[in-house]
Amino acid sequence: MPTNLLYNGGLNSRRLHGKLANNMEFLKLYLDITVFSLLGLMSFIMVWLAIERKLFFSRLDLNQYDSLEALKVASTNNLTTIASIGSNAPYVGLLGTVLGILVTFYELGLNNQIETGQIMMGLALALKATAGGIALAIPSIIIYNGLLRKVDVIELEYQAHQKKSASLRT
Repeated sequence: MPTNLLYNGGLNSRRLHGKLANNMEFLKLYLDITVFSLLGLMSFIMVWLAIERKLFFSRLDLNQYDSLEALKVASTNNLTTIASIGSNAPYVGLLGTVLGILVTFYELGLNNQIETGQIMMGLALALKATAGGIALAIPSIIIYNGLLRKVDVIELEYQAHQKKSASLRT
């Protein structure tokens, strides 16, 4: 009995090919909406957290904190999430591109013809996911670095404030 399910021409081969076709049709229908919905959600979260941090820094009172460590914990809240979004967005886009290329090659295999225009169009459409991921990553990393700089400045201001307060007490 042949072990190769794809090429033995039996019932298992037809079932496997049918499942693969269904999966590819599912990918074809929902790939863009899924990838761009995920990138949109990541973008929304990043903007939300960036605004939250900006509001936090605008209302920050250094006198509320007893130690530099407490200030660091409060001022770096949510920065890890912004950095994670910035570093992972290109990978989400790349995954969308790889899956888009997979769908393109699958469709080419079904047609038993290789048309350059069809290949180029499929690849171009697949690459838009990578572009979307990069378009999210760049502002995320810029915002993260800007907020990190603000944290450094606030910590230095706090240390200067503590030194000034200590010198006034003596």
